[in-house]
Amino acid sequence: MTPLRAPLPFIVTALLVGCTVGPNYRRPEFPVPATWRQGDQPGVSVGGTPVTAWWETFQDPVLDRLVEQTVAANLDLKVATARVREARALRGITAADRLPTVEASGTVARLRDSEHVLPRPPGFEFEHDFFLVGLDASWELDFWGRVRRSVEAADATVEAAEDARRDVLVILLAEVARNLTEVRGAEQRLAIARQNIQTQQESVELTRVRFEAGLSAEVDVAQARTLLAMTEAQVPIFEAARDAAIHRLGVLVGKAPGALVDELREPERIPTGPPKVPAGLPSELLRRRADVRRAERELAAATAEIGVATAELFPRFMLTGTLGVAATDAADVFTAASRFWSIGPQVVWPVFAGGRIRANIRLQEARQEAALARYEQAVLGALEDTETALVRYGQEQARREALARAVDASQLAVRLSQELYTRGLQDFLNVLDSQRALFATEDQLVQSEQAVAANLIALYKALGGGWELMPEGY
Repeated sequence: MTPLRAPLPFIVTALLVGCTVGPNYRRPEFPVPATWRQGDQPGVSVGGTPVTAWWETFQDPVLDRLVEQTVAANLDLKVATARVREARALRGITAADRLPTVEASGTVARLRDSEHVLPRPPGFEFEHDFFLVGLDASWELDFWGRVRRSVEAADATVEAAEDARRDVLVILLAEVARNLTEVRGAEQRLAIARQNIQTQQESVELTRVRFEAGLSAEVDVAQARTLLAMTEAQVPIFEAARDAAIHRLGVLVGKAPGALVDELREPERIPTGPPKVPAGLPSELLRRRADVRRAERELAAATAEIGVATAELFPRFMLTGTLGVAATDAADVFTAASRFWSIGPQVVWPVFAGGRIRANIRLQEARQEAALARYEQAVLGALEDTETALVRYGQEQARREALARAVDASQLAVRLSQELYTRGLQDFLNVLDSQRALFATEDQLVQSEQAVAANLIALYKALGGGWELMPEGY
């Protein structure tokens, strides 16, 4: 493509009346409910400002320490941070097009000119030295806003990368808290199993003594041993679940999987949250959720790319200049007679490109449509996550209360059945049934307590808090 020359006044006029092609971005308006449909759940307060450091509401020093270690050393977070630096560097590369480009060059060569191309003055030596030192400069006058749109897209991409890192942090914090509840829940289930094993061992001994005294049948002993063995079989399952969660926590904090085994195997309570959790308003969720913010910034970047593609339809205006010295004798290089220079405008206009430019515009428009759909999908997903977390958190608390009543009733049933069996007023099958029911209800109660904590963590995650406390300049 041959550059076309244009007078300098035309270039100056273009600068004065320059414009930016392509659509100007406006944040899309997405209708959201005024209040949460499931906001009337137990333990939830509608309105208010959701907490940021939500893990501190559990008042668990171990959880606080694990969160600090995760923020400092998690590898997924380091990858996300590196991507932010990458986006910032790419933005710097793009922004450099707003400034002139200056290149220095130098040449020292031994040449042999043709004697039949151009006439030479008498005495000219066709074989001679050549010395050249110069500066070449160029500056694109961003008349159609191609560079401005490129920088706009790069800025939005940087912000999207930052929100992607925040989203990674929110997910990691929830993962750390959830795995800690799994560790504590497995420990509690182990304690219940061991307590029931002790009770069932006493039942085995009682039935054996009564059998040897001729007061009961041998089948009672066999049934008691069966229940004991089935309860003992649960212990390895709980230990494996506990250690698997500990291994996951070790990796989350950037350590070897077994690094936290000794520290976290100590029995501790399952973390419990505050009496009321402020849920905020649905409209606030769009500004707080990092994944929604990232999708919105990706939409802004895609919109700006349409302007970059559209600008290719129009001529590009540049100022170019050259300054240097050239000579065939080293002693003459830096003399006044060796100087040369040039300066002037340049216009490049793709008159025919085989439809490539307009196809690229359609490509960017399609990408923008997809980005808009992803943004709307992210908004709907955020609303769904929150509504689901609200109802699960509220209803699991009701389930926990019912299971607590069932445990009280089962404990009473065990005491009464054992007393009646000892007196010979009922067979041992009732004792077995009551012990089996007690173990099942106690185990379900612990699982429900763990589920309440996990659902609360899921609610905090759905509300999008935690990333605000990322250190400055991180």
